[in-house]
Amino acid sequence: MLRLTWVQPEDLIGHELRQAAQDGRDATEIERRWIAAGGHLAPERAGASPEPASPELRSLAQELLDELAQLPSPLAAAEPTVFQTRPAREDEPVGRHPEPDPRAETDRLHAAWLGRAIGCVLGKPVEKLPLDGIRAIARSTGNWPLNTWFTARNLDPRIAAVYPWNRRSRPTSLAENIDGMPEDDDLNYPLLGLLLLQRHGHDFTTAEVAKLWLDELPAGRTFTAERIAYRNLLDGLEPPHTATHRNPFREWIGAQIRADIFGWACPGDPAKAAELAYRDAVLSHTANGVYGEMFVAAAIAHAAGPAPTTIHETLATALAHIPPDSRYARAIRFGTDTARAEPTGTPAGFERVVDALHARYAHDHHWVHVLPNAALLAAALTHADGDFTGSICRAVSGGWDTDSNGATAGSIAGLLAGGPEALGERWTVPLKNRLATTVGGFDGIGFDELARLTLEARG
Repeated sequence: MLRLTWVQPEDLIGHELRQAAQDGRDATEIERRWIAAGGHLAPERAGASPEPASPELRSLAQELLDELAQLPSPLAAAEPTVFQTRPAREDEPVGRHPEPDPRAETDRLHAAWLGRAIGCVLGKPVEKLPLDGIRAIARSTGNWPLNTWFTARNLDPRIAAVYPWNRRSRPTSLAENIDGMPEDDDLNYPLLGLLLLQRHGHDFTTAEVAKLWLDELPAGRTFTAERIAYRNLLDGLEPPHTATHRNPFREWIGAQIRADIFGWACPGDPAKAAELAYRDAVLSHTANGVYGEMFVAAAIAHAAGPAPTTIHETLATALAHIPPDSRYARAIRFGTDTARAEPTGTPAGFERVVDALHARYAHDHHWVHVLPNAALLAAALTHADGDFTGSICRAVSGGWDTDSNGATAGSIAGLLAGGPEALGERWTVPLKNRLATTVGGFDGIGFDELARLTLEARG
């Protein structure tokens, strides 16, 4: 029996009920009707429940999804899904030096692409595992605080039985079997973004993003909000309705992992990067889901600028490009403030940071929701103080969406590092300068070539 994940109405309803509670929408009566009819709440980690619903229950789920969409949210004014330009401050440089050194720029982009891949592979084996499981595995193999690739060597069999590796990633992402960069959506989307800029330049539209997905992105390589948006496109809906129609994942992390290319393409211009990210994000996301892509794009654009900077300046600059009263902005501030309160030199310091983040977010949010992951990303980057290994290891060791957080942290920290050699051979050599993907024309491409193509896409 085929149970396609992230699209079954009987599973979407539980996620939408949780989203309603986070938005302050009163869905008490709708939830009562759903449970009374025999419906269930959302699966905690799987993308689909084990058994399909009856036709009657599935029809009710679709009906209730539409009713939930009509409930007003008291947070709507503070979290609009309408792009709002923010003029640059007088002291904020916009654009790059007219004659940057192409070799140096290519090196920086090479490190950023590599950093994204390294952080992704680091997090892949423990994706979906609870925080206790990640810590137990790392301690059992002498890798705590996390400082290198995960491995099954010398792992206590009892721990392995309780906390099994991510089954899809184990064959390609443990220290003993990494052989190039395996395919992952965290790398597929930057590739699609690169194709988008190659075909349409910086003036692309959201409709052109949608057409590119249909032309180049296999539906089976999409997840959560992207899969819903893809389904909505096939049903004849157009953006921005593709993001809102029966899409309970519209504030999850999917758009945030698509941001990097827009930051890399707009060095020194975070406002422009945020605008490009917005046009991409609204195909599948709203509100905080959109802010996630805007924030990361702005951060990367700032880090890619001509002036020397720090991770702290980068995060502060990016924060100015999203609504200040949004839950996303509050998550970033909470992550950075919590990290600053703990000493960077002691392993226990970041454990306490992570414990505080989980205490705040774990109960009410799915592990793929953008808010807990944004707080963790900001905390990891802040606490690592720009160090590449520290950034990716902290991001992954904090749990939740481990490969996505590792990838984004690696992209930003890699860019700040300045070149591939600064990342360390233990990280770069296993990837063998080779990326696997089903995105057309890119399978087997090297990260050095991706850096060159990205430089060209700056226009």
